[in-house]
Amino acid sequence: MKKNWWKALTVILLLYVAVAGLLVPVPRLAILNESIRNLYFHVPMWFGMTAILIASVYYSVRYLRTPTAEFDIKAHEAARTGILMGCVGLVTGSIWARYTWGAWWTNDPKLNGAAVAMLIYGAYLVLRSSFTDEQQRARVSSIYNIFAFAVAMPLFYVLPRLTDSLHPGAGGNPAFARYDLDSDMRLVFYPAVIGWTLLAFWVAQLATRISVLKLKVYEKQIA
Repeated sequence: MKKNWWKALTVILLLYVAVAGLLVPVPRLAILNESIRNLYFHVPMWFGMTAILIASVYYSVRYLRTPTAEFDIKAHEAARTGILMGCVGLVTGSIWARYTWGAWWTNDPKLNGAAVAMLIYGAYLVLRSSFTDEQQRARVSSIYNIFAFAVAMPLFYVLPRLTDSLHPGAGGNPAFARYDLDSDMRLVFYPAVIGWTLLAFWVAQLATRISVLKLKVYEKQIA
C-alpha cells in the first residue's frame, strides 16, 4: 500500500479537479467566458503527455545501452500513453476552439504543430508493427522514438511561439498567468497538472504489466 500512495493521490487530485473545475469562480473574459474551465483539462494533458514521453525516451536510451525486453516494453507503452493523451488533448482543444474561435480547427501554428507531432508518433506505431524480428523492432523503434521526441517538442513548444498564434502566450498574446493573477484558477490548475501527469504514468504502468504478462505467456507457449 505504501508504494501505491501516488495512485490514491491521483484519484484525489482528479476528483478535486473535476468538482472544483466546474464550481470554482473563473475570470469573466471576453470570448472565453465559461470555456476557460477547459484549461483544467486540456492544458494539463499536454503536461502529462510531455512527462510520459520523456519517460519513454529514457527507456529507449536505456534499451540501446542495455537491450532487454523490459526496457523496450516500458518505452513502447509510455509512448503509446503519450500518444493517447496527445490525441485527447487535440480533441479537447478542438472543442475549445469551436466555442471560442468559431471553428473546430483553425490554421493556427500550435494546432498544426501538435497535429504533425501526433502524426510523427503515429508513424512510430506503424514502424514498430512492420517488424517481425523482436530485437530489430525494439532497436529501430527505440532510435525512432528518440528522433520523434526531438522533433515533436519544438513543434509543441518552440515554433508556435516564434509566429502569430491565437493561443495565449504566443504571437504577442499574454499567457493565462497574466489573466488570472487575482483568481482562484491556480488552486485548480496546478493540482490538475500533477493529477493528469500521475494518471499518465499509472496508465503506462498498467499497460506495461499487461504486455509483460502477454510476453511471459507467449514464451511459455513456444517453450
